[in-house]
Amino acid sequence: MALDRIRLSRFRNHADSEITGTARFNLLIGENGAGKTNVLEAISLLAPGRGLRRAALSDMAMNHEAGGFAVSAELDPGDPGGAEPIHLGTGTLPDRPGRRVVQINGADSTAMGLSEWLGLFWLTPAMDRLFMDSPGARRRFLDRMVLALEPAHARHASRYEAGLRERARLLFAPDDADPRWLIAIEAQLAEAGAEVSGARMRLIDRLRAAIAALPPSPFARPELAYQAGGPADAPALASALADSRRRDRVAQRSLVGPHRDELLVTLAAKNQPAAECSTGEQKAMLIAITLAHSNLGAHDNLAETGTDTGPGVGTPPRARVLLLDEVAAHLDPLRREALFEQLRDGPAQVWITGTEAAPFAAIRAEAACWRVVDGMVGSAGL
Repeated sequence: MALDRIRLSRFRNHADSEITGTARFNLLIGENGAGKTNVLEAISLLAPGRGLRRAALSDMAMNHEAGGFAVSAELDPGDPGGAEPIHLGTGTLPDRPGRRVVQINGADSTAMGLSEWLGLFWLTPAMDRLFMDSPGARRRFLDRMVLALEPAHARHASRYEAGLRERARLLFAPDDADPRWLIAIEAQLAEAGAEVSGARMRLIDRLRAAIAALPPSPFARPELAYQAGGPADAPALASALADSRRRDRVAQRSLVGPHRDELLVTLAAKNQPAAECSTGEQKAMLIAITLAHSNLGAHDNLAETGTDTGPGVGTPPRARVLLLDEVAAHLDPLRREALFEQLRDGPAQVWITGTEAAPFAAIRAEAACWRVVDGMVGSAGL
């Protein structure tokens, strides 16, 4: 399955851009500021969340105008029997610029509905300092990887966040809340939290195996660990939440639960925490994790886990899409070719941006290419 017929209407600097004839590798070539990353951001909105820039919806509309924007694509099932493509779309309306609208095959849906059809992940220059960033940034990184494989993760995470807010409202109210309400909220919170933690731990187990399967060179080999912010099963987490009420009231925040989880990464060759490694080593580990994640589904048995299937019995598997913004520019030729070789064997459709065509010589013959100039996308005679 692959995305095709991608259209951007009044999105960022793209008044009306259409991309057709896609392939496994898709190259967007253009000068800095031409609008290449804007295309990747538009594609990233075909998944739950705020996209690869985590921007406000109002910032995405062309010239920040109130006219709204639209992003659409066709998901080609790749079925020689002639199955119809799935039409995906999202954007904002002029009268509600802050509210996201989603449609699937012309029917109103939700962003979570998109995740039933499409598993998206991305790597951008802004993520290069992930290991120096906050634990929250690493949790978002982890959750994005989970969501690309398990669409239900969005629902569980949303339920957990809503439960945290409701518990805080009761726990930190001036008047003591009825303990029975707190017990009920904490039970629901623990149930959702256990699902969130379980999905994260499953992913890390699978990533460890996928990282071990990568060639020993030329990429750095990271070791991953999951530091839980509370018990991983629902009854124990509910009990821990109840025991923590007094401390939480003093701290004015919940101190137990998966919102306190941490992804720990170590450079295996040096047994050194990622945050203490050089910028180059951090980048290499990030690429290795991304490669391992992109290979999940190609080299492990998803039929046993039941985590990478489409919505409903008899539907095709979810498409996998990987967005790589300016990743090749920071790699030497040996590492670029190794990256392309790994991506070629993986299950994901790959979108890559660059300022020039030369770094992509190894995949040029098999790639679909476009040149981006001032918010316009045209066929690239590279």
